[in-house]
Amino acid sequence: MNLEKIDSALRRVVGRRIGEALLLALASALFFSQSSFARDISSSDSLEAKVDSAAAQVLRQTGTPSASVAMVEHGRIAYAQAYGYAKLDPPMAAKPDMRYAIGSISKQFTASCMLLLEQQGKLSLNDHISKWLPDLTEADDVTVREILSHTSGYQDFWPQDYVPPMMLKAMPPQEILDRWARKPLDFQPGTKWQYSNTNFVIAAQIVQKITREPFYTFLYNNILKPLDLSSAVNFDKGKMTSADPTGYTQYGLGPLRPAPEEGAGWMAGAGELAMSAGDLSKWDMSMIDQSVLSHESYRQLETEVLLKDGVGTHYGLGVSVGMMDGHRLISHSGEVSGFTAYNMVFPDDSAAVVVLTNQDASSAAGAIGIRIARMLFQTQDAETAMRTEQARKIFIGLLKGTIDRSLFTADANFYFSKQALKDFETGLGALGEPTEFVQVGEEKRGGMIERSFRVATKTRALRVWTYQMPDGKLEQYQVAPQS
Repeated sequence: MNLEKIDSALRRVVGRRIGEALLLALASALFFSQSSFARDISSSDSLEAKVDSAAAQVLRQTGTPSASVAMVEHGRIAYAQAYGYAKLDPPMAAKPDMRYAIGSISKQFTASCMLLLEQQGKLSLNDHISKWLPDLTEADDVTVREILSHTSGYQDFWPQDYVPPMMLKAMPPQEILDRWARKPLDFQPGTKWQYSNTNFVIAAQIVQKITREPFYTFLYNNILKPLDLSSAVNFDKGKMTSADPTGYTQYGLGPLRPAPEEGAGWMAGAGELAMSAGDLSKWDMSMIDQSVLSHESYRQLETEVLLKDGVGTHYGLGVSVGMMDGHRLISHSGEVSGFTAYNMVFPDDSAAVVVLTNQDASSAAGAIGIRIARMLFQTQDAETAMRTEQARKIFIGLLKGTIDRSLFTADANFYFSKQALKDFETGLGALGEPTEFVQVGEEKRGGMIERSFRVATKTRALRVWTYQMPDGKLEQYQVAPQS
């Protein structure tokens, strides 16, 4: 739903309404209860128990009714769980096999259909869309690659953060294009990045023109069925049931209310899929294994598209591309009326995180997903534990303007001058000892080991990063606000 604008705090790896929702402080009070499938988080320090705890905490904080989570490790589903309520009246517990609308995460499926057709020699990403839809504005100048990367200039038909009246009624995709893709372009193709659902309605129509069958039929036969995504449905055609979660919306900080449903046709190619978190994680595993497309097609899907002036967009073909704590991340958010979702794939680490929720404009999916992803990369070896404790003790010393100079190189001791230590004490002293101090990244740089840590105090979130020399001494210790 809507213009999934990239949140700068996540280097544009999160879509608009999720990216904006991550910044909202939605704190309405909703009684939270985990589903009967949840584990007792007080009895274990396992990763699964930490996931349960994080999901429970975020749902309490945001008031979001439910979340369904799936986690991939080593290329296989490691954990799937559901929390909270799929329906509020009468109450119905969420279950892991329930399907949620995934919104614009559907766009990567549409892009993959186009890439399959390219593999079959039926199109090229460099083809102009006039080859199939000559009546659209400047169709001779817009390429397939530009519609799949949101660099075409076609105006978005749904920038609102609610469902406008006309969208409550059915509208055929061709009529959407007649209304929005025949307007003057918002910019010349390839010169800017601007999220537009219209692009993917165009893509779905091109698939239909080439295959001479309904877009969803091609998607089902070539992707959903081969991957056994048995829960997947085209909710744009009204195939959600009473067994599926109810989608909710909220006006300001008022009570949760059932969200209105979009009319048929609006989401075709842009956000029509609903499925379970487990099935979406199967799709993620296929991206890790590269089992549906060719290697070259996956490379195109996951490569950042550059504008004509060379500026990066942090977007590939229907996916956001970036880094998180030193790990390559392919991601996207999704939102339609009543639902939000967040999907994170770390191809080089054979890992993925799926979070689906049943409230629109909620921060929960993104917040849970990011917490789980960071848990996945928290190494537990003795060296990491020792270095984390060392970094924590240094931080506590800096609260008082002191350090153990034997831990540092001559360069670092020069950096920690009397003035620097006084400034550290002034800036950090009031924060108190950290409530959380966790290593979130490690890599080599300049012959040293760089470690990054996430730090939480009662009032602020911080990041700490260090450079360790081969002899174990620290060449650097930095503290900064967490973005």
